[in-house]
Amino acid sequence: MKENKKSKESKLENIKDEKLDDLKSKLSKIKTKIDKFQKDLLKKFDKYIIGIALLPPKKENKDALDILVLVDDSDSKKMGKLELKDRLVAITKNIGKDIDKNFTTDVLLLSEMQQNCFDSKWEFLQEISMSAPIYDPKDLIAALKVSGVHKEMVLKKFEKYIISYVAAGSLFRGEKSNDIDVYVIVDDTDVKKMSRYELKDKLRAIILSQGFEANAITRVKKKFHVQVYILTDFWEGIKDANPVFFTLLRDGIPLYDRGVFMPWKLLLEMGRIKPSPEAIDTFISSGDKMMERIRYKLREIIEADIYWSTLTPSQAALMMYGVAPPTPKETVNIMEDIFVKKEKLLEKKYIDILAEIRKYYKDLEHDKIKDITGKDIDRLLKNANDYLKRIKKLFRQIEKRKEEESISEIYETSNSLIKDALSINEINTKNIELGLKKLKEKNEISPTIIKIYNEINKAKNDPEKLNKLEINKVRKDSKFFISQLIEYTQRKHGRELEKAAVRIKYDDKYAEVILLDDIAFVTEDLKKRDEITKANINKEGSLSELKKSSVKELEEHITKKKVPKGVFVKESTFESLKKLFGKDVEILVSY
Repeated sequence: MKENKKSKESKLENIKDEKLDDLKSKLSKIKTKIDKFQKDLLKKFDKYIIGIALLPPKKENKDALDILVLVDDSDSKKMGKLELKDRLVAITKNIGKDIDKNFTTDVLLLSEMQQNCFDSKWEFLQEISMSAPIYDPKDLIAALKVSGVHKEMVLKKFEKYIISYVAAGSLFRGEKSNDIDVYVIVDDTDVKKMSRYELKDKLRAIILSQGFEANAITRVKKKFHVQVYILTDFWEGIKDANPVFFTLLRDGIPLYDRGVFMPWKLLLEMGRIKPSPEAIDTFISSGDKMMERIRYKLREIIEADIYWSTLTPSQAALMMYGVAPPTPKETVNIMEDIFVKKEKLLEKKYIDILAEIRKYYKDLEHDKIKDITGKDIDRLLKNANDYLKRIKKLFRQIEKRKEEESISEIYETSNSLIKDALSINEINTKNIELGLKKLKEKNEISPTIIKIYNEINKAKNDPEKLNKLEINKVRKDSKFFISQLIEYTQRKHGRELEKAAVRIKYDDKYAEVILLDDIAFVTEDLKKRDEITKANINKEGSLSELKKSSVKELEEHITKKKVPKGVFVKESTFESLKKLFGKDVEILVSY
């Protein structure tokens, strides 16, 4: 039983594969025939054919290949439109029959398509929306497909409220265009539950989302723009002679209309829709308003664009140099003082450009200049452009100099720290590299420290050979180098100080006295380490009168002078400590 079942399943799969192969073969043959039809037709009427589409098969003849040919007849002058169509029908029919007897062709003139829409004969749109485009150089078929699908979606949801669905733009006139534009007019005359504008916003959101959906369904790549108008706004626009609505009435092609759009369109063609006197006055006054707007824009170009486009980078250059952002008034003078006179990085003519732009700006601000000419704008714009190019170069110059200064600072700091480390270890040499080698031999530093110092030395002596990445690496490595040496010297100094420090206990307090060769630093309470005094150590060992000191002074003294390896407290020193802390002092000496 199982074997019979498997055998049947295997046969079914074979039948399915055979049918699939047969279908693929048929489609391939159909495509070959359609391609030949297109080629032969375009060979004769390439200039006039604006679309070829394969229509869905009709019920009465499922084997027929029904092809629609769209023809641009806008410049047909030698013969009438009916005569032109008859000739095209005959020719396309013959071309089709020569290829396959099942070919049926239908020719649709562009003017005929438009007239069908004017006459509310929209049945052909449904067929086109279900068709498969074969040749569509101007994307007219694509536009009809997506607008047809979208129209059906909108009507299905809002049929009661949709007054007109109108196609507009050059694409529906048979011209090439980047966009597909349609307009939906919605009846808002019986709105009760919400305001008209609220209705418009809600409907607009839904209709636009349906537009995106229609675009996705039809896979049309062109941008599909949907404009939604409520009827009251549209009527107001017509009364006020709004150019948008007049253009829509004049050029729009209704893909759906409930008897509103076409009467308006015809009334416009008859000259019955005329602008009101108020609309005419508005249009007349609009010229003056536009001229005023032009003057304002020219002024704004200087005030908001040219002036700030030069001032802000100038302030940035000063900030990069290390100067706090100056006021606009100070910027010109500071730029000249620093970059022209002091550093000699910038030519004087660029300061003159900046000064001129600022003067023009201030003259506008104080109404000293009333009218701005295009010539002035061109000159200032050119100067500003030249200035900005030079400022960019100045940025690079400042950056390079700052890099050199940074490397020099790193180099000096590194040498100072190395000398300190050599001094602590009693290595007497002026040769830094030799000193580092000796420190390494004593296992005081790692090979990495020497390697980083060599990189710093190379960057200092030959910066031209390093690129920006290498300089940044030196900076990064130098931070590690400096932190390691600081930590090392502090640790060594700390150990040395412990040997020179005398800890004293008195009155439940702890004090510390650091006895150096000729001076003593006293911290009377270790809980207050920042309160330090100092006293000179006399020859017999006694301490002179205490004076106020600081942690900074102590550190500087330790750095400059050698810390003794051990401390010997003489009797006179002990007596001085007793006077300072009392007779009952207890002393702990580190050694």
